[in-house]
Amino acid sequence: MFGIPARLPWRRLTVAAALAGSMAATSVAHAGECPADKLKPNVREKVDTKAVGVSDDTLGSIDLEKQPAHIKDRELRFRRLTIEPGGIVPWHSHDDRPALIFVQQGEIVEYASNCAEPIVHKAGDIRPEVFGTSHWWKNLGKETVILYVGDVRKDPHDHNM
Repeated sequence: MFGIPARLPWRRLTVAAALAGSMAATSVAHAGECPADKLKPNVREKVDTKAVGVSDDTLGSIDLEKQPAHIKDRELRFRRLTIEPGGIVPWHSHDDRPALIFVQQGEIVEYASNCAEPIVHKAGDIRPEVFGTSHWWKNLGKETVILYVGDVRKDPHDHNM
């Protein structure tokens, strides 16, 4: 009496849920990235601003020349940046300092040299910063933003963010 026809609504619901889940996963993959049609080299010029409302705390570092990799004159560094509402991380380049940034709290906008529109980064996003990336960031929200940054820098006296 309750054979196959009774199961059809559940199958439809299962298929709908699977489709919705795959669509959500697809949109999440693009969070915090420049849309492909907006990627252009040197589309944004350097902005000469100073750091505003930013604290930059080094939590630890490793001299990579003293490690088995023997990477001379390089330091692996891990930092916490706190950006107050209205705060600015000034223009800087990653041509010689690759980094990974994890947004732990808040929402921040990146203005990258190679993206024709601002990029919004939200809590949970990870942003790779590599050769060809120059940018500045601004906290346009009302909440303090906390970023955790792992980078490899050449000059230990270089305090660029």
